[in-house]
Amino acid sequence: MTKYIRSGRLQQIPPYLFAEINKKIDKAKKSGVDVISLAIGDPDMPTPKHIIAELGKAANDPKNHQYPDYEGLYSFREAVATWYRRRHNVALDPVSEVLALIGSKEGSLHLSLAFVNPGDYALVPNPCYTPYRTGTILANGVVHDLPLLDANNFLPQLDKIPRDVVKKTKVLYLSYPNNPTTAVADLNFYKEVVDFARDHNIVVCSDNPYSEIAFDGYKPLSFLEVPGAREVGVEFNSLSKPYNMTGWRIGMAVGNPEIVSAMATVKNNVDSGVFNAVQYAAITALLKTPDSEINALNGIYQKRRDLVHETLASVGITARKPKATFYMWCHVPEGHTSASFATLMLEKAGVVVTPGAAYGSYGEGYFRISLTVPDARLAEAMDRIRKAIKK
Repeated sequence: MTKYIRSGRLQQIPPYLFAEINKKIDKAKKSGVDVISLAIGDPDMPTPKHIIAELGKAANDPKNHQYPDYEGLYSFREAVATWYRRRHNVALDPVSEVLALIGSKEGSLHLSLAFVNPGDYALVPNPCYTPYRTGTILANGVVHDLPLLDANNFLPQLDKIPRDVVKKTKVLYLSYPNNPTTAVADLNFYKEVVDFARDHNIVVCSDNPYSEIAFDGYKPLSFLEVPGAREVGVEFNSLSKPYNMTGWRIGMAVGNPEIVSAMATVKNNVDSGVFNAVQYAAITALLKTPDSEINALNGIYQKRRDLVHETLASVGITARKPKATFYMWCHVPEGHTSASFATLMLEKAGVVVTPGAAYGSYGEGYFRISLTVPDARLAEAMDRIRKAIKK
């Protein structure tokens, strides 16, 4: 049989984290284990009915059965601009400053392909959502890790990046509220980012898909709220989390028109846009979903957060009580690594948690729990974890 040698780029990329987790879950289920997975951030509640109804209406219109506009329907981009003005008081030009995405995962790759040449650096948080790293690798770029440390509230220290690295850097990736650490950023941090990017001619990518998942009255910021941010970067956002639409694959890149245009050029050559019916449904989500629905969703996640925090504290596990995201970022018990604790939970409790090291070397010593499971199953998972640790 012929052996095909993968490209050097592909050989640098480890197996996708959640694909590997799914394999472990399937193996355990086949052996008879009633597995409760707290690993993947995939909302368990249904997409609101008014959004689904709009999809059905638009899908039945033959005009939407043809190729969509590559950059997205003007009406979708206009809806995004309207939403950003209402939510963040940020004014956007729907034509030049908004681009429809199939999700921020593809956006990360398109941004890297648009700006990173072989040998160029990208500044990537560690730990992080893995596509920032893999997108850089696929563009033949070099990843420079930015350690996210508890002592610095999981914010990167830009003044500690070596000068020779800064000179070769094209892109800086950020994501607050942060996955996996759940940390948040304030205006002062973003002002520092803008100054840093302007001084060194660096493209900033702020990935903000958890902007609407927040608790205790906290309202996450948009990077674009900071004066000068539009001069140096773009922000990604998504309908996946606040509208329970992860499977619909619809998001947006907004901000600097030169960056948006470059990403659009990549998109025009590698995909054919987002199905129009999905875009019409997204317009309905953005413009016709009352704040009360988002608040109710966050109320459910907040109760789950409190349950997990209380349970872990009762068995001596330290975890931050997050202001945003639907995750918990937790210290592993003494004597464990991230991987050994995740293995223990699967084998002794039938519960899947994500080892922190899977998000980067600085995630070692932590594990992540997702709150996106039904209340009863989450309560059972907590009971199992409590019993397994006490044993």
